[in-house]
Amino acid sequence: MTATDPALTALAQGWCALSLLHGRIEAHIERALQAGHHLSVREYSLLDVLSRQHDGEGGHLQMKQVADAVVLSQSATTRLVTRLEDRGLLTRYLCPTDRRGIYTNVTEAGLKLLEEARPTNEAALREALDEAAQNPELAPLVKAVETLRVPV
Repeated sequence: MTATDPALTALAQGWCALSLLHGRIEAHIERALQAGHHLSVREYSLLDVLSRQHDGEGGHLQMKQVADAVVLSQSATTRLVTRLEDRGLLTRYLCPTDRRGIYTNVTEAGLKLLEEARPTNEAALREALDEAAQNPELAPLVKAVETLRVPV
């Protein structure tokens, strides 16, 4: 295939459309979360991921797993955890079975903020998708997102 191959051009255009949709959604949610709760999208995502931990087998995530879940590097995730810990929204503790491991839990204040922010996040997502659906290039992607079912 060459750089002018129609299949590659279509693929690149699809990727650009997906990137545009993601950027618009994230920016819309960012503004809503900042205005209503003084949270960034990444902070909200981190609180959400950590709030889903449980005490069962594999229920607590190591920092690499958390980083993968919030799509950040481990160092960026550690800095984000530190910022939220400084705000009293997270706590860290040593793994009881491996003293080298450090886990992070959401505090009561963090859970309260997350529950207050969840409707804002969902409303902003809906608004961003509705707006993007008006763009003929993005409408098929919006439809795909709306019909996507991720196993829990």
